[in-house]
Amino acid sequence: MSNAPLTNETVHRVSFLDKASLHIPILRILQADGTTYENAVLPVIDKTLAEKIFDTCVFTRVLDERMLGAQRQGRISFYMTCTGEEASIVGSTAALDKDDVILAQYREHASLRYRGFSTEQFMNQMFSNEKDLGKGRQMPIHYGSRELNYQTISSPLATQIPQATGVAYGMKLQGKRNVAICYFGEGAASEGDFHAGLNMAAVLKAPVIFFCRNNGYAISTPTEEQFAGNGIASRGVGYGMHTIRVDGNDMLAVLAATQQARAHALEHNAPVLIEAMTYRLGAHSSSDDPSGYRSKEEEAKWQQHDPVKRFKLWMINKGWTSEADEATLFERYREEVLAAVKVAEKLPIPKLDEIIEDVLDKPTPALKKQLKELKEHINKYPKAYPKSAGRL
Repeated sequence: MSNAPLTNETVHRVSFLDKASLHIPILRILQADGTTYENAVLPVIDKTLAEKIFDTCVFTRVLDERMLGAQRQGRISFYMTCTGEEASIVGSTAALDKDDVILAQYREHASLRYRGFSTEQFMNQMFSNEKDLGKGRQMPIHYGSRELNYQTISSPLATQIPQATGVAYGMKLQGKRNVAICYFGEGAASEGDFHAGLNMAAVLKAPVIFFCRNNGYAISTPTEEQFAGNGIASRGVGYGMHTIRVDGNDMLAVLAATQQARAHALEHNAPVLIEAMTYRLGAHSSSDDPSGYRSKEEEAKWQQHDPVKRFKLWMINKGWTSEADEATLFERYREEVLAAVKVAEKLPIPKLDEIIEDVLDKPTPALKKQLKELKEHINKYPKAYPKSAGRL
């Protein structure tokens, strides 16, 4: 075991480090008007990739608009939007290999769309019908897809962080040339799982990208009431890992940072932390009213940094899209999502017996007993449940 000092520098009088001692620059490539900064180094991107990124962004905006409306109409029970954070999510996902594993929090449905999750699959999950991949066991927007290497979302905050370390370490032991990427907000970084997951990844040298969406609020708690340090990036440095802070509303900056983070993670079998400075333009969830903790002026200021608009302007400058193309795309997806809603909400829910399937190889006596008791309860109080609830 090495007993080498952590630093070779010595001093002979008391000299404390403080927040100002750690300078963390922020990576920016795209300006608000869609032009790039002088001397900016662009990521690896061509027209095909740019079009896929933009298509994903437009679909996600439409999905958020339509499904938040559906929740307000009582058609689904819950919803969370990605609006305002698309560059952070889509830009990072676009830098990955399809076999890299995604461990999301609950605002990353854009990454699932980028990988090919269909409109029908989104609807089936949110309506918990018989075609839902999760068999109706999860609340809306808690997606999962084995086919797309997108691990199922859990509601408890930050549990995916140490899990991501385990996934990445497992792939390393298997000799796979892939990484895990773990998304979370700066609020989740206040959980103990964050510190356990990062420290474990650094010590075990696991190829995982920790991607923090610092959107300014943990539900209603602003960052200045969450921590006193230099954001989340300073913690990555503290745990001894490669770290970068990027403009999370700059699609090209996020793409470039994640491309290089992935290359470093694979080359060195080591974790990387990315802190993306962004802002959620919508509420935390359909249960939240942001007017109680932030002003309209603040929201309007951030509207000027809309990540989708900024990337669209860059594409227009390249001759790769137009305002008319965008309008056509929005309209197509609005019609597609609305049509899918009408189909999915009419499909029956999963059969009650399926609730204990796929949990273990064979249902245990305890699970069978619980299912029997559940059926008896539903039959005893039929008025308390929808007619289709049992499907006994």
